[in-house]
Amino acid sequence: MTKKRSEAEWQQELSPNAFYVCRQKGTEPAFTGEYWNSKAEGIYHCHCCGEPLFESSTKYDSGSGWPSFYQPIKPAQIAEHRDISHGMIRVEVTCSHCDAHLGHVFPDGPEPTGLRYCINSASLTLKHAQ
Repeated sequence: MTKKRSEAEWQQELSPNAFYVCRQKGTEPAFTGEYWNSKAEGIYHCHCCGEPLFESSTKYDSGSGWPSFYQPIKPAQIAEHRDISHGMIRVEVTCSHCDAHLGHVFPDGPEPTGLRYCINSASLTLKHAQ
């Protein structure tokens, strides 16, 4: 079992940008993150705890400027929360293991799920396929 970290511990462990995005529910600017247009094959893991979240085979170009996936590896790895910030009603997604903010999920994605998991690059670490 992984030890639960305090926010001060997370702040020491993460870069300022990763802390802002993952722990303070920030958003990186569109078209700036490391993975928004990556075509590399592999598994995208939670940047904070290393849990596998998305396969590159489910990544697609949504035109949004953020990495977009149509499904997680296991639905239980992603927690959903109602987000009413910024005058909108959205569904925030977090890592169910460490509660890191990942991004949001929208019902405008491609088949087979019709979902768009719009994820901040700072919330992810890509482990390339062997």
